[in-house]
Amino acid sequence: MAHGEILWFDAERGFGFIRPDMGPKDVFMHVSALAEAGVTELEAGAKVAFELVQTGDGRLTAQRVLPLAPRERRAARR
Repeated sequence: MAHGEILWFDAERGFGFIRPDMGPKDVFMHVSALAEAGVTELEAGAKVAFELVQTGDGRLTAQRVLPLAPRERRAARR
């Protein structure tokens, strides 16, 4: 799984963007990608783990977005 930081997320609109730790391009995230974690909202700056999926038109999107616990955040920085 990739790691990154929530740039912004709007629960009303149902989407947001993640800045991956490993790359320069921000990744789109739909609210449905949070279903596995059981959350419906994330704050900007929150660290997350996620799967990158390429759509039919070549864009990358985040799936299976999981908030990282404080201990996991420290390990992800190393």
